Amino acid sequence: MASQPEAEHPKKAFGWAARDTFGVLSPFKFSRRETGEKDVAFKVLYCGICHSDLHMVKNEWGNSIYPIVPGHEVAGEVTEVGSKVKNFKVGDRVGVGCMVGSCHSCQSCADNLENYCSKMILTYSAKNVDGTITYGGYSDTMVSDEQFVIRIPDALPLEAAAPLLCAGITVFSPLKYFGLDKPGLHLGVVGLGGLGHMAVKFAKAFGANVTVISTSPNKKKEAVEHLKADSFVVSRENDQMQAVMGTFDGIIDTVSALHPLTPLLGLLKNHGKLVMVGAPDKPLELPAFSLIGGRKIIGGSMIGGIKETQEMIDFSAKHNVKPEIEIIPVDYVNTAMERLLKADVKYRFVIDIGNTLKASS
Repeated sequence: MASQPEAEHPKKAFGWAARDTFGVLSPFKFSRRETGEKDVAFKVLYCGICHSDLHMVKNEWGNSIYPIVPGHEVAGEVTEVGSKVKNFKVGDRVGVGCMVGSCHSCQSCADNLENYCSKMILTYSAKNVDGTITYGGYSDTMVSDEQFVIRIPDALPLEAAAPLLCAGITVFSPLKYFGLDKPGLHLGVVGLGGLGHMAVKFAKAFGANVTVISTSPNKKKEAVEHLKADSFVVSRENDQMQAVMGTFDGIIDTVSALHPLTPLLGLLKNHGKLVMVGAPDKPLELPAFSLIGGRKIIGGSMIGGIKETQEMIDFSAKHNVKPEIEIIPVDYVNTAMERLLKADVKYRFVIDIGNTLKASS
């Protein structure tokens, strides 16, 4: 018979978990491994709520392993380091993003792209190398191989750093990789949620002219006045779309609902790039002539490697790029999930683990 979660490892841990596909989270006792020679242990102070947490607790992608302690936007303070850890010490401000392991031997790992390793280990609801299930950041402590730990600069508040470890790197990486990080480019951002608002902020920090493309006219004031986008286009308004046809160097598409690609490809200049970071659950229609007619590209991108994630965090600290967040206590998490389902958040929930988790135990 398999060990119970609280007995699998030596260190007691406490968090909130979903036990089944209803996805309701409640207090949960489990355990963490001892701090190995290359491990960093830290107390979790903040954890962002990603939309994928909502999918996972309800097994909407079909790969969930219960019980699930979600959370892959984790920030905290180091409490212990292994004997062979070189880059971290007790008291350091650190974070962990979407992954806690990889094979270390494939080409992707050699290229600092652990996120594309076929044996990449997700931060939660995955099998670790010892066969036990990984548990995420809706918890009081974490232990991670130091290679997957990010150093958080003092200039960046921990609560702001947490969402950057998923939402931030997910848009930063394609902007860099596809050459859309150059000053003076005209960039479009489709969708203005957790990912979209970060794409606007990073694109502006790179010096781009940024247009938000949205189905919601009521987001215009927020996009232009608060997030400092240069312009706003309602994608359902044909005259507005026609006015900007052929003017974009690149577009970051953050939308995870089904939507047509042809109008977006029409907005690109020749050689323009449409990059998908949203994940619709059904295939999108790809119109070949819309690509052929201007040597245009559709690409995709998923989070980023550890080296690039550190680069993104350092860039954010230097340029004061921070997500818009709503800080919540841990016992509000189920309500937050319901609100997230209705897109009722600007733009990222962050759980105050350090101040509120103990009160729920």
